[in-house]
Amino acid sequence: MKCRKCGRPAVFNMRRHKLALCEVHYPEWFVTQTERAIEKYRMFGPDERVLVAVSGGKDSLALWDVLLKLDHHADGLYIDLGIDGGTGYSTASREKVEQFVAQRPGARLTVVDIEAEYGETLPQIARRVRRGRGKPCSVCGLIKRHVMNRVTRDGGYDLLATGHNLDDEAAVLFGNLLHWQTGYIARQAPVLPANDEGLARKVKPFCRLYERETAAYALITGIDYIYDECPHAIGATSIRHKGILNHMEEESPGAKSQFYLGFLRARKEGFFQERTEKVELHPCANCGQPTSAPGLCAFCRLWKRPVTD
Repeated sequence: MKCRKCGRPAVFNMRRHKLALCEVHYPEWFVTQTERAIEKYRMFGPDERVLVAVSGGKDSLALWDVLLKLDHHADGLYIDLGIDGGTGYSTASREKVEQFVAQRPGARLTVVDIEAEYGETLPQIARRVRRGRGKPCSVCGLIKRHVMNRVTRDGGYDLLATGHNLDDEAAVLFGNLLHWQTGYIARQAPVLPANDEGLARKVKPFCRLYERETAAYALITGIDYIYDECPHAIGATSIRHKGILNHMEEESPGAKSQFYLGFLRARKEGFFQERTEKVELHPCANCGQPTSAPGLCAFCRLWKRPVTD
C-alpha cells in the first residue's frame, strides 16, 4: 500500500476515505482536518485563549499537540481524581501529562488535585455518597464539569476544549436515541456556547475524527499516552455502544461518520430545535457557579451530604 500523496509506503489506511498516507503526510492530514473542523463550526478564533482538558490519554494529548502546532494559545488542565487503589491509574496518567509538557517548552499546565483541595479522592467521595452502589462515573462527571468550568472562568480563558472524537459522539448519540432522550439529543453539538454568565464555552475539535485516527496520530508523532482505560469504565454502557457501532463500521466503512454527521446536518436545519428547553440558572450560594438547583449547586452539595439522598 502506497501513500496517496508521495507514493512512499503508507503507514495508515482510512477505509472510509479510501485514503492511505505515509508517516509524513498522515500527521499533516490530521492537523488540517482538525483545523477545518474548528473553522467549520466556528469554535474559536486565533486570538482566543483555549484551555484543553487533558487526561493522559491519546485524544486529549493529541488535541493539545495539534492546537500548539496550529499556534493557538492553548494551555492544559489535568484533574487528579485520585483513582489509584492498586491500579495506579491517576498516578500513571498524571505522569504522561507532565512528560508531555516537559517535552514542549512553553506549554503550560494547571493541575487540580481533588484530594488536596477538597479532602477526598473520587473513590472516597463516591463510596460516601453512593454507599458502594454502582460505578462512580456520575460523581466523576459532576466533579470534572465543575472543576473545568471553574478553571476556565477563573483563569481568564475564552473556552474549554475536550478530546471527544467521532466515536465518542456517535456512542452518546446512539445511547440517547435508544432511550429517546430528546433533551440530551437537542443539546449535543460540536460547540456548546456559553449561554449563561459563568458558563464556559466548550468545543470538540476532534468530533469528525475516528478514535483510531487519533490513536494513529499519537503513535506516529511519538506521543506517549496511557493505554489503559479508567478502571471504573470497564463494562460501561458507552463501551458496549461503541462495540455495536464498530461492528457496523466493519461491514460498511463510514457508517459511524454518516450516522453522526447526518445528525449534525439535521440539527443545523432545526430538526431538534423545538426540543431545546431553556433552564433558568442562578449563582450557587457557595461557589458562585451557575446552577438550576435552589441554594447550593450539585457539586457543593456533594461535599456536604454524608449519604445518598
